[in-house]
Amino acid sequence: MSRLPEDRPELQRDSSEKVHIKGVEDEVSHDISLARVSRRQSDETDTDHLNFALFRRLFSWTRLYGPKRYWLFACVIIRAAQLPLLAWSLSAVINGPIAEGDYAATLWYALGYAIFAIFTQVVMHFRMRYALEMGETVVCEMRNAVFRHLMKMPMAFYNRTKHGSILSRLTSDMESVRQGVQNVLFVSLVQMGQMIISGVLMAFYNWVLFLALIGMTPILWAINRFFRKRISRSSRNLQESFSRVTATVAESVRGIHVTQGFSREQTNAGLFRRLIADHSGYNMGLSRNIARYLPLLELNAQVFTAILVILGGYGALSPTMHMDIGDLVTFFFLAGLFFQPITVIGRQFTSALAALAGAERVFRLLDQKPDWDESGNDRDPNDPPEVPLENFSGRVHFEEISFHYEPEKPVLKKIGFTAEPGQMVALVGHTGSGKSTIINLLCKFYLPTEGRVLFDDHDIRELQTASLRSQIGIVLQKNFLFSGTVRENIRVGRPDATDEEVEAAVRQLDCLDLVENMTNGFETVVTERGQGLSLGQRQIVCFARALLANPKILILDEATSSVDTMTEARLQSALETLLKDRTCFVVAHRLSTIRKADQVLVLDQGEIIERGNHRDLLSEKGHYADLYRRFTEE
Repeated sequence: MSRLPEDRPELQRDSSEKVHIKGVEDEVSHDISLARVSRRQSDETDTDHLNFALFRRLFSWTRLYGPKRYWLFACVIIRAAQLPLLAWSLSAVINGPIAEGDYAATLWYALGYAIFAIFTQVVMHFRMRYALEMGETVVCEMRNAVFRHLMKMPMAFYNRTKHGSILSRLTSDMESVRQGVQNVLFVSLVQMGQMIISGVLMAFYNWVLFLALIGMTPILWAINRFFRKRISRSSRNLQESFSRVTATVAESVRGIHVTQGFSREQTNAGLFRRLIADHSGYNMGLSRNIARYLPLLELNAQVFTAILVILGGYGALSPTMHMDIGDLVTFFFLAGLFFQPITVIGRQFTSALAALAGAERVFRLLDQKPDWDESGNDRDPNDPPEVPLENFSGRVHFEEISFHYEPEKPVLKKIGFTAEPGQMVALVGHTGSGKSTIINLLCKFYLPTEGRVLFDDHDIRELQTASLRSQIGIVLQKNFLFSGTVRENIRVGRPDATDEEVEAAVRQLDCLDLVENMTNGFETVVTERGQGLSLGQRQIVCFARALLANPKILILDEATSSVDTMTEARLQSALETLLKDRTCFVVAHRLSTIRKADQVLVLDQGEIIERGNHRDLLSEKGHYADLYRRFTEE
């Protein structure tokens, strides 16, 4: 059975897919241009991106970790004191028993030093273990929170957001957050504590040398300030660039049949190469900044040590100062522990900026509000509470509905009709006339811009979404199957259904033999995107899934287009019984499927231009009659 010419995919394939490919090229070029503009703007903006408010928000998630978090901070404090105390005890051995030549006391001191050193390693073990466990807990909870948030987001969000960008939030951005939680704070606290305690002990031994050391810190501050902004910008740009790469890979995998069908492998590889080159540029920029930053920190530490050698040597050799050699050795031990953390903190600083860039992108996603929130947290107190749809008769009324995806491009204009319980309403029209948008509004995938959608007498805005959708069964032309068995995919419509109820739903469709003839019957494994089943078999599974849910409203969007003529005839016969007492909306290109519709709504450019039943519309010899004539001629 043929289709209307304007709806036949084989006639539209060449032009539409070429337009799609041209759009991909323009989008890649646009993304790269935006990235370069963003990089120039970042270079022109001299702001500090080490956002401590963001850091506090990130670590507020550690409250889920409970008492172990406090044990972790205790380990951090103990660990920060241990290495300076080890250095101090070593110098005490040198200044005491070794200087006095007491061999027995030296052995006892050495034994005590060894025991204390073992204790430091035990503390280090628990510090690292607790940090790793807490990092995993935080990332696990954040991933769950992001996924729950994604499940609440409306279709408009997914239309404007690339899937690869969403995936990057759950992968690369989360890994950056993990490193920030596990390492940055606690390693930095240990190193800073080590510096503070070493500084206090150095001041105790020789406050003059310590003041000379403190006088050199403005140089370190200037170096840190200079590179901090550059590394922060580079980290943010790198994360955004990786998101674009991930989005392009995801889109390319989904559209591989188009790529290979038009022999676009080399061309698309070139487009991807441009994105990778842009990403590589950000990576190289970050690497160059780090490669300058860390050696400068280490060089300054060595220069400071050399200056201390000069000052300390002068103090030890000067006949007026008489600085003790043992104290000078202790001071240099502590100075080493004071300067060592500088490079470590420098490395942690770059990790902190990457973690904050990832956390910023994750929180930006979590902060996006859905068009409606049923939790009650973000609802206007003046709005009526959302109510469940109970005792629903099946009556649906569209009251002067207007809708647009973009303000300047209206899709529906003052649409009004009523579907009484048990009626079949057919939506007919050319591609882009608004048929699918009506279905989207009916399912509350979007809310109308103007007007009201009423279920019985309830405005769709007042109804709980889950309760509403539990009354609706959908069978689309291109349905989605999950990885699993045929039985599990049918049970998606009603997870608590028994095996007998699943088989009864297929039997009602008069397709039980078709399912049982699959490789393993109901246990046939369905792979990603329904691979392993033919188009017709997938459609039968989707029919059974919708009917098992026993909905009051059934939506069929060219639902029999993927099955052969004989199977379609069997389904049509079964549907006559199954549609009884259900309100049905049919989007049809095959006009033979809607001859028995109670209402036929003919749409054109978002408006209803004709309405009536099949026979009345034919007698009017208008737009519908012309469509039907062209259909019968084919």
